[in-house]
Amino acid sequence: MTSSDSLVRRPGEPVLTGLGLGAPAADPADSSAYAFPDGGTWRTEIPSVEGPEALSAVLKESARLDVPVHRISQGSGIWMLSDAEITDMVEGCAERGIELCLFTGPRGSWDTGASTRTDSGGAGPRARGHDGLAGCVEDALRAAGLGVKCLLVADEGVLWTLHRLRTQGALPADTTFKVSALIGPVNPASYALYERLGADSVNVPSDLTPAHLTEIRRVSGAPMDLYIEAPDDLGGYVRMYEAAELIRRGAPIYLKFGLSKAPGIYPYGAQLRDVALDTARERVRRGRLVLDLLARHGAGGNMSAPGSRLPGPLRRFAID
Repeated sequence: MTSSDSLVRRPGEPVLTGLGLGAPAADPADSSAYAFPDGGTWRTEIPSVEGPEALSAVLKESARLDVPVHRISQGSGIWMLSDAEITDMVEGCAERGIELCLFTGPRGSWDTGASTRTDSGGAGPRARGHDGLAGCVEDALRAAGLGVKCLLVADEGVLWTLHRLRTQGALPADTTFKVSALIGPVNPASYALYERLGADSVNVPSDLTPAHLTEIRRVSGAPMDLYIEAPDDLGGYVRMYEAAELIRRGAPIYLKFGLSKAPGIYPYGAQLRDVALDTARERVRRGRLVLDLLARHGAGGNMSAPGSRLPGPLRRFAID
């Protein structure tokens, strides 16, 4: 446990201690030994920002509520945005020093394959066939050409392919790859595998326990993404009171401010404009609530510097 960990107040303390109901001391061995390159242990992300108008709403609300934002992510996909819309988003994020992360290409859950609509879920959101893979690559190259530096992937083969392209120079060397919560790993071995395949951050499912995060950190230092509040289709979990412990165990970690009890908006279009803008603003407000809670418990420090985005050195498979 670091000196800053020892200053963190758990919810309800010290009054519960006075009643003989104090929580057991945190085990120093559970604290993550990793951090972002600048020494910070956590960053913030606003997900489901589906276009320039939603981005504008997020930027305005984050300034009003003083919510620092390290990353903006989108879920509908690069193919659902025009070049002009992508350029607007790139420029808007660059002005505020925010990383923009856009989702790559076709995915099985929207494809013609019927298996994704069965109880088994089939192959889920992964890219189906050569054409699915090719669409993701096309999306990645197009977005990178327009200045997007972070790409969201939901397929292991797509990740490995894009990492090879990055290594060969077909994608800029400072491009980062974020693994989607739709295929997030649930054990240490699979998490470490994504790191080796080229992931620069990995969105784990939001139902993992603090102990699971510690297990992952024993084998990998790749940045972790975790919904503090998850959308309903990812469980709808609200874990605000665990934020400090999730940082302690999972650092370096992106705290994602999602929103439960909200309509789905993927794939986004103008027919969903009002709900997209309302939910974008509310995600920022949820972020403010989490930051206030961390501050009250003495855990609001050690945030990675605004404008930082790179993950630091990570372990990769050799490329032939």
